[in-house]
Amino acid sequence: MSRTGWRRMAWVVGITIGLAIIAALALQYAISQNGPAVLSAVDRLTGSADNVALKTEVSTGDSPAQKLLVWAPEEQAADAEKLPVLLFVHGGSWRWGDPVDYGFVGRSFVPKGFVVVLAGYRMHPEAVYPAMLEDTASAIAWTKQEIAQYGGDPEQIVIAGHSAGAYNVVMTALEEQWLGRHGHATNDIAGVVGLSGPYDFYPFDSDSTKNSFGPAENPESTQPINHIRGDAPPMLLIHGEKDTLVYPRNTRKLAKLLNDAGSSVEAAFYPEKDHNQPLISLAAPWRNSRDVDDKIIAFAKRVTAQVHASVPVQDESR
Repeated sequence: MSRTGWRRMAWVVGITIGLAIIAALALQYAISQNGPAVLSAVDRLTGSADNVALKTEVSTGDSPAQKLLVWAPEEQAADAEKLPVLLFVHGGSWRWGDPVDYGFVGRSFVPKGFVVVLAGYRMHPEAVYPAMLEDTASAIAWTKQEIAQYGGDPEQIVIAGHSAGAYNVVMTALEEQWLGRHGHATNDIAGVVGLSGPYDFYPFDSDSTKNSFGPAENPESTQPINHIRGDAPPMLLIHGEKDTLVYPRNTRKLAKLLNDAGSSVEAAFYPEKDHNQPLISLAAPWRNSRDVDDKIIAFAKRVTAQVHASVPVQDESR
């Protein structure tokens, strides 16, 4: 090839790389502005999830935020074995978010053998603590009662959440009263997964925590670290070391306290991930790396398998 040809090739390659960088930066910006909706759109366009369908959207209260969506295999034999359930609660600083935007969670986990429930909850300014816990417990109670008709096993429920949603599921699993109001116990939960969760944030020092938890009569009682139990459901806590919104110390402290109390807990830290990247990694094309989602899948299958086992399997983190 002539020198001119090499120059033209270099120019084309340079332009291509430049456009790719611009596209990547544009995508990152879009995710930062309206992350879950963008993730779900990208996932839908680039993913290859077969036999996955949104089965229903259900209201669980008078507020539009009190709703849940069920994702399950599009086709299931009537006599098929019931599948374990992953109930996922969105984040958003307890002031924004919609489970409708988290379809990528369904498309990620249904092909791996789960029925997925995406749960919403009332947020500020409509509601403050403990509304988010009441609504999370209501979603779990609905799932216990109704999920069998969508192919899910009501005895094999793992609850998971990102950021504020991680707080919701962890608190609901630690504090008995929320599920107790529905006639259930926290040991009805097979396991808990927290992504980038805030578990120790009192005194309140941000607008979101002041707005949602400031009115609490006993603010320290709103903190998961103050509800440690030795018989808590098994937990998998995941955090990025570069998280500057919810610092990794939240996960470190909760995991240590649970472990010291005798509870089964596994903590996983990712040196290069920030606050949102553990969630982003659940969507295509990022989930092709099979990292965070593989860890969640392995944990969820292990703890749900224990439900019907005659001899409980000791969690490897103990």
